[in-house]
Amino acid sequence: MRFPLFVDAVSRRSGLSSARSATIARAVLQTMVERMTGGRSGDLAGHLPDELDGYLGAPGPVGGPPMAFGPAEFLRRVGERAGVDDATARTGTAAVFATLREAVTVDEFREMVARLPRDFDGMSQPIPRPPYDT
Repeated sequence: MRFPLFVDAVSRRSGLSSARSATIARAVLQTMVERMTGGRSGDLAGHLPDELDGYLGAPGPVGGPPMAFGPAEFLRRVGERAGVDDATARTGTAAVFATLREAVTVDEFREMVARLPRDFDGMSQPIPRPPYDT
């Protein structure tokens, strides 16, 4: 899947502009890499758009160990990185997870989600769209 198609899918799901969707996609992937546990996430990178796969190198900051934080902190970090409010971060994150689910195989998506703590299960569930792009 090419980057513009990935961003377009995130934009359709979230109701956000393409530019905002691209920014949130990058923020979600960077935050996901920080939080992932066990092994390298590079196997997923081959299925992502070239512009995004660089965010899925080694888990943890600068290749270090994964960081321990829950869903609320995940969304806070996404919002901070993307420069958006909490509601937009939540909507964008759900759209990115849903788009990743389409961009990779079922087994690859399950493996990726399995590297996140159990309390992240709801992050990959669809949530209501915002009424407008903020």
